[in-house]
Amino acid sequence: MIHIVFETANIEALSKAFELDEFLKGDIIEIKDDFAVGPVIDIYDTYGYQQRRDWWKDVLAFSPYAEQLDIVDDKLTVHNLLQQLEENTDEQAWIWMGQNQHDVCGYYWLMSQLKEYQGRLQVLYLNNLPFINERGLIFYPQHLHQIQPKEFLKAKKLARTITPSEFEVDPDEWKKLCNDNAVVRILEGGKKIVSKEESFYDKEILVAITSDFQKLGKVLNQVLNKMKIKTGDAFLVWRMRKMMEEGKLEIQGDWAKGWKEIEIKLAAVTAE
Repeated sequence: MIHIVFETANIEALSKAFELDEFLKGDIIEIKDDFAVGPVIDIYDTYGYQQRRDWWKDVLAFSPYAEQLDIVDDKLTVHNLLQQLEENTDEQAWIWMGQNQHDVCGYYWLMSQLKEYQGRLQVLYLNNLPFINERGLIFYPQHLHQIQPKEFLKAKKLARTITPSEFEVDPDEWKKLCNDNAVVRILEGGKKIVSKEESFYDKEILVAITSDFQKLGKVLNQVLNKMKIKTGDAFLVWRMRKMMEEGKLEIQGDWAKGWKEIEIKLAAVTAE
């Protein structure tokens, strides 16, 4: 059995569940890119792939993750997955999705390449389903790693085969999103992804920034803690850099020394 997840934290959570249920044991594969942001037009072609890679290079510049660009190769990950499915005809793959645009966009990108193996692909989507947290209270997780290991035993009952109709409809939905080529994609419910402009998160960023200089780390923590629709910190900092270029923010410090050296405030015009 092969398990496919879309967040690094999900690997540890799922591994702990293996200790409780031998049936679940198997290889865990992570799709690392966040297809909920960035250009996706012609994503399966060399040109589109390189365009996306160049965009990420700009986003990750000066961030703690700049070196990670060279170790993310989801094309190779899928190549190896296809090879495993081809060599072992009894092998099944389980695609685990939390209720968030990161996982759902990753699912669309991945399953559109797996049509030849329909019937051997299971999907487990925690779509608006209740679970029990560590305090014994009911909650609705958005991410797999929010679930206790023992709760995965309940989650596995959600596994179902991806249907032939889904292999027809879902790739078409993904193709439409790719042609939109928006910079931001959000989840509206179910598997419905909607394209948004790159400034989608700007209002939430601006609310956390004052007319006095604050450390970038403090601003980031405030934004990430309050925002309802989550995105990555690197994307948020990229938008701050763009807003500085637009004259909406003032930033001081040496980017070459990393985020910890950066301070940020509203530009005079924005503050007014």
